[in-house]
Amino acid sequence: MAEPTHMPLEGIRVIDAGTLFAGPWIATYMGDFGAEVIKIEHPKGDSLRNFASMKDGVSLWWKLTSRNKKSVTCDISAPEGQEIARRLCREADVLIENFRPGTMERWGLGWEALHALNPRLVMVRTSGFGQEGPYAKRPGFGTLAEAMSGFAHITGQPDGPPTLPPFALADGISALCGTYAAMMALYHRDVHGAPGQEIDVAIYEPIATVLGPQVLEYDQLGYVQGRTGNAIPFAAPRNAYRCKDGRWVVLSASAESIFRRVMEAVGRPDLAEDPRMANQAGRVRHMKELDDAIQAWIGGHTLEETVRHFERYEGALGPIYDAAQYAEDPHVRARGSVVRVEDEELGPLRMQNVMPRLKETPGRIRWAGPPKGKHTEEVLASLGYTAGEVAELRGKGII
Repeated sequence: MAEPTHMPLEGIRVIDAGTLFAGPWIATYMGDFGAEVIKIEHPKGDSLRNFASMKDGVSLWWKLTSRNKKSVTCDISAPEGQEIARRLCREADVLIENFRPGTMERWGLGWEALHALNPRLVMVRTSGFGQEGPYAKRPGFGTLAEAMSGFAHITGQPDGPPTLPPFALADGISALCGTYAAMMALYHRDVHGAPGQEIDVAIYEPIATVLGPQVLEYDQLGYVQGRTGNAIPFAAPRNAYRCKDGRWVVLSASAESIFRRVMEAVGRPDLAEDPRMANQAGRVRHMKELDDAIQAWIGGHTLEETVRHFERYEGALGPIYDAAQYAEDPHVRARGSVVRVEDEELGPLRMQNVMPRLKETPGRIRWAGPPKGKHTEEVLASLGYTAGEVAELRGKGII
């Protein structure tokens, strides 16, 4: 297939005024598909530059999250910085911010002001609790969303405490939600001739949505789901199982055909024929019996033996990987799920590739997160600032 002439979002300008994850990841995903993303960071450096894992003083989180973005230093809490932001927004298609509600308004950069400046602008606002409601002004992070949404309540062992994910799960889900919201707003603007609009993403809402019908079950049945470890209360067998060599695999056999193949694979076709297991409700009631039968077989075989055996039976089973095992898996390597990127600060590095895969107009990683302020002069010059004005702003610490 010939190299595509244009990327899907080529010609779209995105201003990323967010910090950490929920907001900036929206810009990352749009940049992956060709949008020009201008990342506004404080002259002291974005907070992500000093976050978590570092190599040679360079944040690996920054390299991942700020890929395909142009870095512009700008203190938007100062009047001169606010003017820079206004000039950027005048020609932009999307502005992404995740300050506490009311902050942008205090700086003269709220929705009403920016919409008057550029009626075509789409403004995506991510915050812990949304722009409205009694909790709107509270500081909020993904951790609070993972708790409040009900996720932590159902995660963990039955006799253990509620469990939070060891990564930014709610932020990630919110970013995916914010990305498709931005794309819908752009479609509505460009296809239906409508103006831009304000998008309000409360971080707790997307993760609550993907938890499924739990609110509906409470409303209609008075049922509240609890913790069930690696099992789920509505399908069986589904669990994690330990192999002879100490490695772990997971198995999911909620579909009738797969359930039968799994029972054959572990030498227990009798359980597939057992009237008690005739439907999903019965299998859930006898979950432990099924888990014990599966564990008995898997516990006598290594991970490699188990995976190959279940492949022959077409059972839905796979290994539990750590990051190193994932990166070196032959299927992951063959598909290019992890890609090598040349970086001016750290040299060649590997990171997750662009997703999702568009067959005709795929996204790509053009560069990893750039050095602080690398594109400041380039972008300001495009806004009409002279070299003298840029020097003056730098002298004042605005950029």
